[in-house]
Amino acid sequence: MSAVAAKPGSVSSHASSNDRCFNFSAGPGCLPEEVIQQAQQDLWNIAGSGVGICEHSHRAKVYDKILADAEADCRKIGNIPAAYKILFLTGGATSQNFMVPANLLGQDETADYLTTGYWAEKSAEQAKLYGGVNEAWDGRASKHSYIPSDAEIKYSAKPSYVHMCSNNTIYGTEWRASETDASWRLPKVPAGVPLVCDMSSDLFCRPTDFSKFGLVYAGAQKNIGIAGTTLVVVHEDLLKRNPRELPGMLQYRVHAKDESRHNTPPVFAIYFSGLVFKWILKQGGLDAIFKRNVEKAGLIYDVLDKSSFYKAHARKDSRSLMNITFRTPTAELDDKFVAEAKAQGMDQLKGHRATGGMRASTYNAFPRAGCEALAQFMREFERKNG
Repeated sequence: MSAVAAKPGSVSSHASSNDRCFNFSAGPGCLPEEVIQQAQQDLWNIAGSGVGICEHSHRAKVYDKILADAEADCRKIGNIPAAYKILFLTGGATSQNFMVPANLLGQDETADYLTTGYWAEKSAEQAKLYGGVNEAWDGRASKHSYIPSDAEIKYSAKPSYVHMCSNNTIYGTEWRASETDASWRLPKVPAGVPLVCDMSSDLFCRPTDFSKFGLVYAGAQKNIGIAGTTLVVVHEDLLKRNPRELPGMLQYRVHAKDESRHNTPPVFAIYFSGLVFKWILKQGGLDAIFKRNVEKAGLIYDVLDKSSFYKAHARKDSRSLMNITFRTPTAELDDKFVAEAKAQGMDQLKGHRATGGMRASTYNAFPRAGCEALAQFMREFERKNG
């Protein structure tokens, strides 16, 4: 497909190619083009070893360096304290839905869950297999259109931990300070209770104080690479919890002791995450990434705010920087919008069936030019169909 970017000098021009469409997919998401190009080379021969990255042993010196660099760069990006272990696991964030309670929740204990979206719902469901679950907030009644205030959250008497999902890909909501400030707002959890966070879709999209969390996890396929590995950042104190007997592969402390190599790890996925970490640092780190993400999302939200044709799903004080959800007046026009946008080189804009309409995912690597192109298309579509 010929992308919108094909016209030289147009606002929608890609930085390095015009044979790729603008990929608004919610996941796997858009990747940095220079990282893809480096991976192409390293698939054939990495670091002059004469062997491609996918063929190297996970015990070889080449991979030793890849893993060490990935951990060091990850720690540098997030300013992650030494008391936290960085793990690269398998099974996606979905497996963390049961690994978290399996490792942290006793059978006679209760964990509090802030149910702000589809994946938060799934996390709570899995936790019930291991102990008590209190949904301290349930956003189903509002179709998960906003993030609760502290006054709306009702914690249990003594939760083992509090679980949240920082960004909700399906509904386009995110924990943020205010309508005008997209930096973090965290729930005020009971004193001494660790906060566990699923950051799968907004990890490293903005500066984050990891010391506020007991455990953070994220599937790699949004902001930190490709599907195949899951990043877990866990405080060493939580590794001491041992509420039940578990197979070694399900124990955080085993993976920490074996440096993410208890089994043969997903070498290529971890390697790719390492390349993305270097790319983030090259961009200027999280301050620069955050500034760019605010500007990118603002281009699209500006259209929504000035339109009587489109309707955004998320409340303004809960808007996501990563997933922008909206719809037109009718389902038929939604379908027309998606089809015409695709014909102009903007793909994967169809919204999730839970919300309908459209969803534009603008992860870290997504180019500003794509947001400009979509904003321009939205105005023109409204002019023709409004």
